[in-house]
Amino acid sequence: MSQGSEFLSRPTLGQRGWLLQQLRDETFGGVLLLIAAGFALAWANSPWGASYEALVDTKVGPISLHLDLPLGVWAADGLLAVFFFVVGLELKHELVLGSLSKVREAVVPAAAALGGMVLPAAIFVAVNAMSAEGSVTGWGIPMATDIAFALAVLAVVGRRLPVALRAFLLTLAVVDDLGAITVIAIFYSDHFSVIWFLAALATFAAYAFAQRKRVTSPLIYLPLVLAGWYFTHESGIHATIAGVVFGFLTRVRPDPGEEKAPADRMSHLIHPISAGICVPLFAFFSAGVDFRSIGFAESLATPVAIGIIIGLVVGKPIGVFSAAWLTARFTRASLSPDLSWRDVGAIGVIAGIGFTVALLITELAYTTDESLLESAKVAVLSASVLAALLGAAALRFRNRHYREVYSREEADADGDGIPDVYEQGEAR
Repeated sequence: MSQGSEFLSRPTLGQRGWLLQQLRDETFGGVLLLIAAGFALAWANSPWGASYEALVDTKVGPISLHLDLPLGVWAADGLLAVFFFVVGLELKHELVLGSLSKVREAVVPAAAALGGMVLPAAIFVAVNAMSAEGSVTGWGIPMATDIAFALAVLAVVGRRLPVALRAFLLTLAVVDDLGAITVIAIFYSDHFSVIWFLAALATFAAYAFAQRKRVTSPLIYLPLVLAGWYFTHESGIHATIAGVVFGFLTRVRPDPGEEKAPADRMSHLIHPISAGICVPLFAFFSAGVDFRSIGFAESLATPVAIGIIIGLVVGKPIGVFSAAWLTARFTRASLSPDLSWRDVGAIGVIAGIGFTVALLITELAYTTDESLLESAKVAVLSASVLAALLGAAALRFRNRHYREVYSREEADADGDGIPDVYEQGEAR
């Protein structure tokens, strides 16, 4: 990185519009996610809790295709595949057009995301390796950030947060999700079938070829996506992997004369479905822990729970902050003059909200051990709420400054819909 490159600078006008749309969708989805999770917890701990468990375990689907799965599994394998398709679209956009498209600008946020994954996982392993009752199987649980939950928190306490900080949080979450999905594919696969895997690869190749040939018909893509999901599921690799691969293979640069690229059109169509339906339903089917049967205090005292909580609440912000600071220092990157390192630290705390993907990895890691599964779920829920409260408090201290920066960034004196800072040549 050359002298003078800037970290957390204001995004370009085009990137700003894309970011704000993504953030709006995720914020709305985050509110629904919290409502769905709260409803599941209330139902599971009510006198009718047995009916909640029965619903989660209800099997639906064709037996001949080995898809007679419980609704809880359908939520994880099916609905989250849609979520990870959107993650793939966002990742492709970030790598080609966004904050990760230029190495000198991507190195600090990428390092921050990596630090926020490695340190929580290392803390979890250390805590559990030192205890005879520990289990290191769930080391991937505290790695990911739940962008929807995090943005729901920002909607309450950080509505005037500068766009650059919200973009940084989105980048952290997208890179974290990539790391988590890689971990799921390699370490949390059930079995492996070469034939089914090759069949899945064939659908990926056909999808990429159709994109390259500018095919637009959904009659081509829908069967390919469904077949790719099914083949991936049968291969033993978690079926959500298919979603992120198809998203990543989608074209993000518009052709001359093309108003929007396929990735933008698909994101506009599918992102609201993912954020508003798929992720909240997954939260509903996964978050319903019956505290009466396991004991809340007892479940938090296990090494697994302690590792998750320390990993998310302590390890995540320290990992994000230290990796970003060290990388900026050794690459001579300067922080945007509108922001300070305490803002990076506050975003690191918010990044400790690890709800959706953390619950998914929890179910994969401890699917055969009900006690550890429930304990890990309680820890994920508790750590996410604690990180949200601490992050909200950290942001509150800077609210006045954020409002000042936000007012400058959003000022539009001539009413043309373009913030004045972009027309005055102040943006990079």
